Amino acid sequence: MKTPYPIRTLCQVLEVSPSGYYDWCHRQTHPGPRALEDARLGAQLVQLHQASRQTYGSPRLQVALARAGHAHGRRRIARLMRQHGLCGRAKGRFRVRTTDSRHDQPIAPNRLPELPAPSAPNQIWVGDITYSR
Repeated sequence: MKTPYPIRTLCQVLEVSPSGYYDWCHRQTHPGPRALEDARLGAQLVQLHQASRQTYGSPRLQVALARAGHAHGRRRIARLMRQHGLCGRAKGRFRVRTTDSRHDQPIAPNRLPELPAPSAPNQIWVGDITYSR
C-alpha cells in the first residue's frame, strides 16, 4: 500500500504496532491453513444451506457435515454462517384448527334451551369437544 505518509506515522496515529501492520499485510496475501480451511468450509456451508432451501441452522448443518465425514464444531459453523450471511429458517408456529365450519356433516342441535332453568349450581354442565383428537 503506497501512502503519502510513512507507515510508522500511520501506525502511531492508529495505535497499532508496525510489526502488527506488516503481519496483517502478509496474512492478506498468504492466508494460513485455518483461513483456507474456513474458506473451503464456508463454500460448503453455502452449498448445503441452499440445498436445504435455506432452512438448516448450525446444528443441522453440523450433522450434515458429519454424515459427509467432516467433523467441525457447531460454534465454528455458526461463525462461518454469520460471515456468509446465512441463517436457518425457524419453523412456523403451530396454529390450532378447532372448528371447520365448511363441512357437510350434520350439526348437533342445541338442547340447552329445552332443559328447565337450573335452581342451583352444578345442575347443568356443558362442554365443547371440537378440539379432541
